[in-house]
Order: sequence, then structure tokens, then C-alpha cells
Amino acid sequence: MTFDGPSLSPLVGATQYHEISESTHRIMNPFSSEKVRLLGEICHLGPDTRVLDLACGKGEMLCMFASERGAHGLGVDRYPAFVAAARARAAEFGIAEAVTFVEGDAGDPPSEERPFEIVSCLGASWIGGGLAGTLSLMRHRVTPGGWLLVGEVYWAEAPPDVIRRKRASPDEFTDLAGTLDRFEAAGTDLVEMVLASHDDWDRYSGSQWLNVGNWLMANPDHPDAAEIARLRDDSRRDYLAYERRCLGWGVFVLRA
Repeated sequence: MTFDGPSLSPLVGATQYHEISESTHRIMNPFSSEKVRLLGEICHLGPDTRVLDLACGKGEMLCMFASERGAHGLGVDRYPAFVAAARARAAEFGIAEAVTFVEGDAGDPPSEERPFEIVSCLGASWIGGGLAGTLSLMRHRVTPGGWLLVGEVYWAEAPPDVIRRKRASPDEFTDLAGTLDRFEAAGTDLVEMVLASHDDWDRYSGSQWLNVGNWLMANPDHPDAAEIARLRDDSRRDYLAYERRCLGWGVFVLRA
């Protein structure tokens, strides 16, 4: 998940809404398959590369790295439906022996005998209590000189104060220069980045509206239907009113 999204009521939890709105998504961020492949090229992935993907979602990136570049790895996510989808995708690719997906806390992943050449966390820096904490847990699991891939939201344009107060507390996201400051403060070196385009954002957000609309048509009498519709409507209006203009997202390639 790239950011918190619509304000969720106690009646509808984050898991339920995301399962509906991202039901057709393989990549659960505003990113394309081509840009995932570019990350693999930047990091020189090969058969000897081991990847740890924290909060892996449906595991598409790890499956692509394994099927297209021969990498091996472990994906961790707390949502059972996403882990099941990741395992099914690995079987579809024929690389189930190369990648393992486990249900669990990405902030406390399973212990491994040796570190990984790449540790990634795309759009889920909350797993470590914020960006600094997440970078710390990632650094403890990567080989010396290895790569850290961090997907993070940033302000592409300074938002109106009312929007800034609504979307972000001071310890959440900042602009690109401020994001660099945070990487440097955490003892990491930003060496590359691959940023989402407006089209990436439109495809990610627009398809969520369609997924929710299809669900509402198929489930008009569901007890949560009105609340799901409200969440979709609020999310859509926020996106068109300011998020498309003010929010950016990208994967930042770091070395410790």
C-alpha cells in the first residue's frame, strides 16, 4: 500500500477495502511491470541474488525477479489473501521452489542463516514505525554493499495547508529533497530511483474505482456496501482534487 488512503470507519477495515479495491492488481502500488524490470536491471539481479521483500503484497515483484532473472527470495506479508495470491502466482510462473511467501509481521521477519543481497519494502514503511525504523531493520538483513529498495510517497508539489494537515503528520512524508535528508540521516546512500508517472497513478487509482464499482454491482445488499461506496467516493474525490497533482511515489535504490 502506498499510503493510508481513505479514512476508514470501524465498520470497514483496511484489509477488506484493499482486498476489494485492489482485487485485480498484481502490483499494489502506482508502478508498472516495466519499471519493476528496470529495478532488476539496476540491481544486476541474477541466479545468485537472494531477495527479501517485506510487506510483499501479492508477490509480483519477487515472482518477476525469480522468473525473469533467476533470483531467489522470501516474501512476508500479514494479509492471508495476499499471501495466498502470491503463492498462486509463483505456481503460475513455475518458480515455487525459488520463492517462499509467508504470512507474518514484516516488521519482524523470519530469521535466516545469511543476509540477502536485496531487501525491499515498497510502500509500507509503517512496518518499522516509520522510514527510519524500517531502514534500520532492512539494513540488519542485507549483505555488506547490498541493495535496499524503498517505495515511498513524497510531495511532488507543495499542497495547501489544509491538505497537508489532512494527509501527513510531521513524521510522515516530505518532498524529494526532504526524503533524501531522511535517507542520509539513516546512514544510507541514495544511488538511483525509479519514479511513478501520472499515468502509473491513474491506472492504479482508476482501476480501484472500477473494482469497487464492480463489487457494488455484484453485492448491492451487502451490509457494508454503503460504507465501501463512501470510501471509494472520498478516495476518488481526494485523488482528483489534489493527490494527482501533489503526491508522488517512487522506488529509491539505496546502499548502506
